[in-house]
Order: sequence, then C-alpha cells, then structure tokens
Amino acid sequence: MNKTYLYRIDWLIIICYISLVLFGAVNIYSTTYDNSMNQGFSPESLAGKHIIIFFVSFLLGFLILFIKTQFFQQLSYVIYFVSILSLIGLFFFGETVNSATSWYLIKGISLQPSELAKIGTALAISRHLSDFNTDIKKTKSLLTGLILILIPFLLIILQPDPGSAIIFGSFFLVFFREGLSFNYLFFLLIALILFISTLLIEVKYIIILLVIFSLMIFYILNRPSKKIKIFPYIIFILVSTTFILSVNFIFDSVFEQRHRDRFNVILGLVEDTQGLGYNVNQSKIAIGSGGLKGKGFLEGTQTKGNFVPEQQTDYIFTTVGEEWGFVGSSLLILIFVILIVRMLNQAEKQTNIFRRNFIYSICILLFSHFTINIGMSLGLLPTIGIPLPFISSGGSSLLSFSLLIFIYLNFDSNRLNEW
Repeated sequence: MNKTYLYRIDWLIIICYISLVLFGAVNIYSTTYDNSMNQGFSPESLAGKHIIIFFVSFLLGFLILFIKTQFFQQLSYVIYFVSILSLIGLFFFGETVNSATSWYLIKGISLQPSELAKIGTALAISRHLSDFNTDIKKTKSLLTGLILILIPFLLIILQPDPGSAIIFGSFFLVFFREGLSFNYLFFLLIALILFISTLLIEVKYIIILLVIFSLMIFYILNRPSKKIKIFPYIIFILVSTTFILSVNFIFDSVFEQRHRDRFNVILGLVEDTQGLGYNVNQSKIAIGSGGLKGKGFLEGTQTKGNFVPEQQTDYIFTTVGEEWGFVGSSLLILIFVILIVRMLNQAEKQTNIFRRNFIYSICILLFSHFTINIGMSLGLLPTIGIPLPFISSGGSSLLSFSLLIFIYLNFDSNRLNEW
C-alpha cells in the first residue's frame, strides 16, 4: 500500500467511523456500570467486547483494502448464496433468544447471520443492477431484484424477527437510483396508510372510503378532452380491498404478541404507562432529563437506576440524551448525517454501476437503522429491536457495518484505478 493509495482513502469516513465506535463503547460502559463490581473495559464486559470486535473488524477491514474490487463483483452471488444458507441453517442449528431463532452459538460466541446477510444481499442487488441485461424498468429485471430481497426477508420473518426483515425491505429503495418509477414509492405509501388505517378503523369503513376516494379522483381527472379509462381504478380498488382484508392476518401472523402490543401502544389503541409502554416512557424521561448539556458521564439517574430495559442495545440513544444532552445528541446525529451524505456524494462519483449501487445500499442500511432506532427511543416508532450502528452493543451488527464501511473504502479509493 503506497502513499498515493493512502491519500486516496476517504479519511473523513474513517474518522466518523472510529468516533462512532468509541463513543458507542463509552455509552455501553455507562449503561452497564456498577460500582460494586466495576469491570471497566475488561474482555468480559460489554464495553470491552465492543472494543475487541472493533479491533477484529478493523483488522479484517484493513485486509479488505488489499482485495481487488472485481473480486466483490465476481463473487457477489456466491457470497449471497452462502448468506442465505446461513439463514436457512438457523432452523436446524440456531439458538432461540427472546422467542426468535436468530443466533448461532459457537463455543460461547453468538453470531447473528441476518446482520452478515446484509452484506451478501447488498452485493447481490448491486451485481444484478449492474448486469448488462438488467433494466429495472422492465418487469423481469424488477422481479429478479425483488426475489433477491424477498428470500432473506421471508427467512428472517420466519425466525421470527420482523424488525430485521423490515431493514431488508429497505433495499428496494436502491432500485429508484437506477430509474425505477417513483409511482412504486407512491403505492408503498398508500399500502402503509391502508395498513395503519385498517388497524385503527373498522374494515368496512376503510373500504367505503377507498371506493369514494377512487371515484372522486376518477371524476376529477376525467375530462371531455382526455378520457380516462375506469378499468385501472377498478383494479386498484380490488387490489387495495384484498390488501385491507389481509391486514389483520398479516398483523397476527407476522408479528409476535409483544410486537403487536407495542404497535397498539404507539397507535393509541392501548393506554399503558407501566406495562407495555414502560420502555418508551422511561426512554423519553431519560432523554428529556438530559437538558441542553446532559447530566455528565456516569451521572444519568435513569441509566444508573436501570429504568430503561435493553438500554445498551435498542435504547442506547437514551443514554446519549441523558448524559450528553441535546448537544451530545445533536453531535451524534451530525456525525451520522456527515457519514451518509459523504458516502452518497462519493457514490455519484463512481465510474462503476456495481460500486455505486453498493454504496447506496450501505447508505440506505445506515439511514434505516439510524432513523428507526432513534424513532423507537423517542416513542415515534414501535420497538422492533433495531440497533444503532456502531453505538449499540452487539458484535454481529458492529462487525457487519464495519465490513460494509471498509468495502466502501476499497471501492472509493479505487474509483479512478480500474484494476
């Protein structure tokens, strides 16, 4: 690795990455701190394990920098296939934790293959979109791309781990960069609105409103000078009605009771401050109590009192809000914004379609995790077990996101040097 290559590496991304990981270790330490048995950053502590995984990830990442960029493109489908096999293997050899069979336990080390499958899926989608015969505007290409997403999505749903499955669904957004019509995004938004509305209102009223709304749109757009065919509207009503009638089945079958309960709390169907909504209420109390500058490191009363369950993973942002305040929270958000915007900017500079779409995939993963995790902590979204990248405790998550970052560094540093 010569000086020219070192100069081409995106050091801004490395600085953001290291800053987030170290800040994550500090906050994990805070959530697990106990005066009576202070383990510090020992290998047995969660904070210590976070640092160890960081060093392992950094070492693997350093090796990734020496790999030719074509290697990733040529072996994309192989890596994807192996990641799918790892998800299938869970049904035979996986360990069940919190009612979900999502882990392998190998000599005391837990591994969550869905995290590493994000790398395989991102590579496969990027390879598909870069193939000469792929035109995402055509049905065949679109269906092939959707199948690449649906296979891991369904395998993860069956674990069941709906939170991680939702993250895989976000890969669909990559297609829009390659020219997929934004009408699909509009229909997805309609589906989301119908899904939530059906949970809040009786089905018959939703269907009546749907028919009235569709006929109104048809009447408004139908002009003597431009005759509008009614057949597409009829199809839309029939498909939407079928979806509405299946919402309750999907809600009851895909989501576990604990997830359904959390949705009900968020939607206001259940008023509960000491039971189902306890985590969210305590999270909001912790964040709000931090004020402008926070209470200080290890001084968070909600954190020290263990009032927020799973604070080192799902609710790590509450520690940031309580101990570092609005200033610390804003700085953390700013680093994530810089990380994502910088990578998006560099993605557009790529001369290779495969590399460009892979970087977009990383950005979508980061944005999805970041938005959902903070949304959960603020009570804006239901708790579905999505970690905050580089910050939350969890070796599989840290390892997978670290490898994604280093693959990006490899791609970006070689964008002007086709090996």
